[in-house]
Amino acid sequence: MIRSQGFDRKERRRTPNEGNIRRRWRGWVDRRIPLSDEQQFTQKNIFILPSGAGLVFGLLLLVMLMTGINYQNSLIYLLTFMLGALFVAAMHQTHRNLAGLRLSLVSAGEGFPGDHLTFRIRATAEKDAFGIQFISPEGETRRINVVPGEIGEFELPVPARQRGPVPAGRIQVETRFPFGLLKAWSWMRPGSTGVCYPRPVTPPYETGGEEEGVQASQPRKSDDLSHADLRPWRQGDLSQRVLWKRFARTGEMTIADWEGESGEPVWLDFNQFPGADRELRLSYLAALVESRSRAGQVFGLRIPGLTIEPDQGSAHRSRCLRALGLCGFEKHVAEAGVAAAAGGESVYARAS
Repeated sequence: MIRSQGFDRKERRRTPNEGNIRRRWRGWVDRRIPLSDEQQFTQKNIFILPSGAGLVFGLLLLVMLMTGINYQNSLIYLLTFMLGALFVAAMHQTHRNLAGLRLSLVSAGEGFPGDHLTFRIRATAEKDAFGIQFISPEGETRRINVVPGEIGEFELPVPARQRGPVPAGRIQVETRFPFGLLKAWSWMRPGSTGVCYPRPVTPPYETGGEEEGVQASQPRKSDDLSHADLRPWRQGDLSQRVLWKRFARTGEMTIADWEGESGEPVWLDFNQFPGADRELRLSYLAALVESRSRAGQVFGLRIPGLTIEPDQGSAHRSRCLRALGLCGFEKHVAEAGVAAAAGGESVYARAS
């Protein structure tokens, strides 16, 4: 806590010139490393400087050189030049270790406020890359080695604080291989964002046709399929709805939609809570989506600009919660998607 307060005081003491320089530096970096779900590191976007150990090593070389000049000692000259050559070779090797590395954002996480959203990133390399370290803006660190022909995957957690799209921010990628004398680094700026759902708040009264929903959710026990529509199983269908006897005979997973199950849909409507503000309405709807999903009920969702047809299952739940999380942020998501597509393929583009 004390350290945090000290940091804040330091931020407040920053002069206008320092803020100016920092903004210009960030703008310059952003132009060189645009938003993209794909990032390949080359000599154009890799930065390299001596580390703390490298600075001490350079100072030692300078002292040895001055000593050799003062005493005209050939042995000191030889040792100084050999260590200098080692430093130059380390510089090339550190830069080469990062060059050729390629990162791809596989998926961006989703969750409720207070959760940590998982951004999954895949790494490939044209040549061996050892000791690659990834640091999230929150300070989370992952360290991997990447071998040519193999795929390395890792996950970075990003905290979700409030409803809406959650960007991963600048993910720093650095290496100090092989000797730790130099630090080569760059950044990845994913264009696709995670989604923070609304915080569920139980509404003061139930809406959306509870009785119909309960009735529709009850699985039929009868073996008479004459009044049922049979269809193949699809992702999100509950296991209780699978005709397991039929599966044992045919090996095909089949779902029976009984007559009347789809008769009167249950709708969760944004306009069902007059007097509440938008955020509270979305929180009510999130709570209803959770409760009806847990009960295995069939329901649809209506929010401004979007209607999701009645369905059930985990995929339907995720789709509804994602729509609630991004309600009002459509322009932001569209701009981020365009920026990501300009620099690489978007996960949302792949999903569609």
